[in-house]
Amino acid sequence: MSATPDMPADTPAPGPDLAQITRVFGRIGILSFGGPAAQIALMHKELVDDRPWMTEKQFLNALSFCMLLPGPEAMQLASYAGWRMAGVTGGLIAGLLFVLPGAAVILALAALYAQFGQIPLVEALFMGIKATVIIIVLQALLKVSKKALTGLLPYVLAGAAFLGIYAFQVPFPVIILAAAAIGAVFMAGDAPDTPPAPVSARGTGRTIAIWAFVWLAPLAALWLIAPDGLLTQIGLFFSKLAVVTFGGAYAVLAYLVQEVVADYGWLTTAQMMDALGLAETTPGPLILVTEFVGFLAGAAEGGFGLGLAAAVVTLWVTFVPCFLWIFAGAPYVEWISHQPRLTGALNAITAAVVGVILNLSLWFALQVLFGEVTNVALGPMTLALPKLSTLIPGALILSALAAALLLWRKIDLLKVLPVMALAGLGYVAVTGGL
Repeated sequence: MSATPDMPADTPAPGPDLAQITRVFGRIGILSFGGPAAQIALMHKELVDDRPWMTEKQFLNALSFCMLLPGPEAMQLASYAGWRMAGVTGGLIAGLLFVLPGAAVILALAALYAQFGQIPLVEALFMGIKATVIIIVLQALLKVSKKALTGLLPYVLAGAAFLGIYAFQVPFPVIILAAAAIGAVFMAGDAPDTPPAPVSARGTGRTIAIWAFVWLAPLAALWLIAPDGLLTQIGLFFSKLAVVTFGGAYAVLAYLVQEVVADYGWLTTAQMMDALGLAETTPGPLILVTEFVGFLAGAAEGGFGLGLAAAVVTLWVTFVPCFLWIFAGAPYVEWISHQPRLTGALNAITAAVVGVILNLSLWFALQVLFGEVTNVALGPMTLALPKLSTLIPGALILSALAAALLLWRKIDLLKVLPVMALAGLGYVAVTGGL
């Protein structure tokens, strides 16, 4: 949309109706493969590039804000976008549609896994999807970096964030806080001429009270009925996880594996690795791995019925808190954008996020393309390096095919994914393995 005297270039078009929001976020939910990097890029394409529903500045400000919150940042970004367009109803539609398609797939796979163990057919189908995700993530990285890295300091911050998390294992919150501090000092701009819309502290308190009740009331009921029961244990554990998962699912995986395998004994290490693999290759946030864990824990103790109940409890206490954070904090994103130092902090966080996404992109590509990746100590650094002899030819061939379809032929992702799933199946059928 071109600028006019009455509509600056950074002003979005009038908001869509609920039917449009449902259709677009349903598409996003179905196509949201590849973890946060690919999901953020997909939303940028749908909401900024293809439709003027959010401006570039609004999208990046929202992304920086969501990176500060516990929980899956891509799901929260979707919820924020829906809230911005149509209030709480829009936020619920967008957030639920981002999660539910993947949750349905994970539930079906968990039920099959509980019955039959590993599923070679599913693994073959998902191999083609994994290869496609490598290209999706590459596209994501290029798009986000092009928008976020607009000067020397943002490039330095992105590079430092990548080295910090990849080579020195610096905790994600430390990287974000350091970037924010640098941005507040060195990237502060001038305050906009127009004041932000006022935000009601009373309204914020009411929102917090309502969503805290929605989140915790079912958990309290479980505790009253069976304080030592499995469902109560699952609800309490994953509620705690929902509060401490700063930096997204990748930042908490080690803690999750330790608790689930060693402390609670709900899954074995092998089952946990299978759970992570399935969550990596299904739509929706990676934190949906918690649903898989909940179902298997319940099914092991009480069959399909208890497994289904455990999956529902897990989903509830994992994602309802996300709506609490967004609906309480979203009204302040615009206010933050009018504070020069806070704006500088958010811009710096956005630049650092590019480095974080680069790390996620590299990690995912190594896991898909190589059968063995080891951590190599090099002085104060620890580098994740592949064993070159374990290169998986099938993954490389399928990735090249996905690149040709997406980058060269520019075929729509919705058409490419089923083609690549069948290509993975066909490769395994012809060669007998990857």
